[in-house]
Parts: sequence; C-alpha cells; structure tokens
Amino acid sequence: MNQSKKKLVLITPKADGKKILSAAQKQFNSLTKKIDNKKKLLMEWQETIPLYRQKVDEEYEPLEEALSNHKSEWVQLLDQSYNLPLFKKTDKLKMKHLICELAENLITEFNKDDLKTLFNKYSDEDYDTVNQQSESAVGDLMKSLAEDMFNVDLDDDVDISSPEKFHAHLQEKLREQADEQAAEAVKPRKKTKKQLEKEARQLEEDELASKSVREVYRKLVAALHPDREPDEEERKRKTELMQRVNTAYGKKDLLLLLALQLEIEQIDPEHLSHIADSRLKYFNKILKEQLSELDQETEQIEGMFKVDLNLPFYVLLTPKQLLLRLAKDIQELQGDIVAIQNELEIFHNPPALKAWLKTYKIPKNSDHDDFDNLLFGGMMPFGFK
Repeated sequence: MNQSKKKLVLITPKADGKKILSAAQKQFNSLTKKIDNKKKLLMEWQETIPLYRQKVDEEYEPLEEALSNHKSEWVQLLDQSYNLPLFKKTDKLKMKHLICELAENLITEFNKDDLKTLFNKYSDEDYDTVNQQSESAVGDLMKSLAEDMFNVDLDDDVDISSPEKFHAHLQEKLREQADEQAAEAVKPRKKTKKQLEKEARQLEEDELASKSVREVYRKLVAALHPDREPDEEERKRKTELMQRVNTAYGKKDLLLLLALQLEIEQIDPEHLSHIADSRLKYFNKILKEQLSELDQETEQIEGMFKVDLNLPFYVLLTPKQLLLRLAKDIQELQGDIVAIQNELEIFHNPPALKAWLKTYKIPKNSDHDDFDNLLFGGMMPFGFK
C-alpha cells in the first residue's frame, strides 16, 4: 500500500471536547506530520532518480556528444583555413590561440584524443607532457593541503592518479593516526556521579523507548500470526500483513506499526488520545530518531546531485527542480547545436571567417572566465570553460 495515501496517525482531543492536547501529544502530531512529509519527499526522489537517469542517457548525453562533435569540426575548420593566403599574421595568431584552447578543452572534457595532433601542431608544448605536469602539480597540491588540514604525513609515493585512490590512502593514514593517538592517550578520568547518573537515565530511556515499540509489535503478532488461522484466505491476508509488520519493526517505524493497528482495528483513533504522556514521551523519542534518519537520507540524495551540478550545499534542491534543471540544460544544448551548425556553415566561407576574426580579441588570463562571451562575440554559446 502506498504510504503517501495512508491516513496520518494523529492524536485528536477526546470525544467530550473538553480537554485540549498536551505538549507531548502536540509533539507527537508535529513529528507525525514531519515524518509523513519526509517520506513523501523520499518517495518522490525514488521515483524521480530513474527518470532523471533515463533522460540523461537518452536525451542529454547524445546532445552533448553531438555538440562536442560540432566543436571538433570548428577546430578542424580553423586548421584547414590556417594556411590560406587570405589570413595574415594577426589572423593566424588568433586562430592558433583558438585551436589550442578549444582542442585542450575537448580532449580534457570529452576525451577527443584525435585532437591531440592539432594541439601539438599549434602549441609550443606536447599535450600529454603538459597534462602529466598539470596532474602532478594538482596531486602535489592535494597532498600538501591534506597534510596541513588533517595534520598527517602522507607517503611520498602516494597514488594520486585518481581522487578515489588518494582518498583511500588518506583515510588509511587517518585511521593509523587515530589508532596511535588512542594507544598513547592517557587513561580517561573517572566519571563523576552526575555523569554516571545521566548515562544511566539515558540508557533507561532508550530501553523504555525500544520496549514501547516491542509492545506494539507483540500485540500485532498476537493478532496476525498466520499459523493460528484455520481459514486459508484469512491466513493469506494475515501473512501479507505480517510481512508489513516485520518490515516496519525492522525499521523501528513506530508510525507504521500504529497505522497497522488502526488498519486491523486493534485500536481506534480515540485510543491514541488515552496514551499517557509518560509513555508518549518514549514514542516521541522513537519518532525523533526516525525523523533524523529520514533527514539524513534525503540530505545524502540531495547532496549527491548538488555535487554533480556544482551547487552550493545551502541551495534547496527538490526532485521537481532537478528535472526542471535538466529540461533547461537539454533546451540550451539544442539551441547551442542549432547555433553552431549555422555558424559553421557561415565560416566555411573564408572571407566571413576573416571578418569575424577581426572582431575577436584574445582574452587575457584574467578574462578566462568570460571566454564564452568573447568567443564569437556572443553569437555562438559553445560553453567552453
């Protein structure tokens, strides 16, 4: 049964209407609503993720590949035009710059290794050599930053060929460091009477909270155990219900267990209003833990997509917003492809290419972030970064 379609387990005032809800009852209702909303959000993510992946695979990536192929055509067009008598020294300087910049980006971002020959032809350096030096410099920087940040000594031969291998090595060193510090640590101070009493109360509360869930579970098992049912159809129904009970109990899902009690009419809605606040506080403890776990689960999913999209951690990202962003990116790619096709057709005419080169200025290093706007005077949004 779809969780989002179930009726919320809420405490309502007693039938006489004279008693208002207590603080514990109000907290129970508040936690119930928050958990229900969080479950709906998680369900929406679970439904959205495969749809998102499918759209990326079937729509976005083919368009991105098509656009990168057109960009490769542009680099090759510059190469083919480079030695034409029409293009003078200033033109060739700009063409050389464009070929190197665009080829390097396509090789790095889209694995267009066939463009290495053109990069090497117009660059003063070999691409593989430059790339190796760059990776080495980045690796040394990562190693230095990690050592300073975590106060740990990394081996000189640490594998920095991939972030995953570097991270694994760093984690291993941190574990070794933690073990050494634990071994050298002095014996912990004896806990005060107040600290011991607090820990004892905490353990007692945890046990009582777990006991509350077990009590609900045992009542459901007693009513639904299929082995005690002689009727075959009823046994089948109880077997299905018991599967749901066991799943809910395994997840410590108190609300689902209570909902099942309501579903089989083991309790009625008014029963909840008679639960003593002394017991209800343990219910609320379980609900707080469940809400915290749901929060962590949604944060992990959102965080994964925020990293992929280069979004700050504080930006709100919902499943609907994720699909809207993808739709916008697909639309932009389609527009970019149309634009680059039109421009390639125009620039196959050497005089048109020369006229555009006259308006183009090689950006300074500080203008690198504005390269997209400078390239083609904004006419051709290639998205090189």
